[in-house]
Amino acid sequence: MKKLINAVEDLVSESLAGFCAAHSDIVRMGEQAPFVQRRNQKPGKVALVSGGGSGHEPLHSGFVGHGMLDAACPGQVFTSPTPDLILAAAEAADTGGGVLFIVKNYEGDVMNFDMAREMAGPSVATVITDDDVAVEKSTFSTGRRGVAGTLIVEKIVGAAAEEGRDLAALKVLGDRVNAATRSIGIALTSCTVPAAGKPTFDIAEQEMEIGVGIHGEPGRRRVKLRPAADIAGEMVHAIATDLGERMRGEAILLINGFGGTPLCELYLMYDAVRRLLESAGAIVTRSLVGNYVTSLDMAGCSATVSILDEEMKRLWDAPVHTPALRWGM
Repeated sequence: MKKLINAVEDLVSESLAGFCAAHSDIVRMGEQAPFVQRRNQKPGKVALVSGGGSGHEPLHSGFVGHGMLDAACPGQVFTSPTPDLILAAAEAADTGGGVLFIVKNYEGDVMNFDMAREMAGPSVATVITDDDVAVEKSTFSTGRRGVAGTLIVEKIVGAAAEEGRDLAALKVLGDRVNAATRSIGIALTSCTVPAAGKPTFDIAEQEMEIGVGIHGEPGRRRVKLRPAADIAGEMVHAIATDLGERMRGEAILLINGFGGTPLCELYLMYDAVRRLLESAGAIVTRSLVGNYVTSLDMAGCSATVSILDEEMKRLWDAPVHTPALRWGM
């Protein structure tokens, strides 16, 4: 294993310190605990708080700032943040409007955010993201996993929160965006968790995993490596089958890298997936390509489709200024 680290046990804390220093105009470290907080808080606004295991950067810390999250709680690599850390972030982010948790559907995340919500009281609500169509349950989850579609929920709900909507309205909107969003991922290699020091799973040189999770969890099946056009076809088929008639409308297409795939390959996949989506009736009017919800150094990518209505489209286009996502400002 070759990693740019000092000591494995210090990886997350040292990375977090560097992140907050590099983006000190937007974020700061929590005063009472190691979470990432928006520097310029807005009084009375509903605070959006998310989090999860480290290793998926820029999710979630990279999306703290104007138009998205107010705080993010990073746990250790692929490990949920503790309820105490989540509670500290929620209390620091709350400026009087209450707090909305946005939580990926993994058992540890859901359990710990639920515990934090119970400790925080009635001014906290939760949106659970479960956009992965690959499997109904996996190593880490009961029900579908929350993956790259979480970014779309955070962006659209974040814009609505910036406008001043109340907690109940944001909860309804978050659930609606999640329901309109579907994802599936493929892996060409495993990832290597520093504490383990070896790949999470073994995969042959000429194999790929269809429907892999963002922690390296197994997907639908292991198959021989295929051309990109064939891979795109299977991804679009899975998403289109799940969405059914809802596919016939305007959509966001996110092609997300898992950390070890060059941008030239991600754009090639975008071209292939977009052509197939439009043949199936979707109209791609908003796009995002890059490494946004990663799995350390895994090679592979995911495709996310979110069917838009006029309100969602306007909120997606609204200004955002975070370390990892910026436009309109």
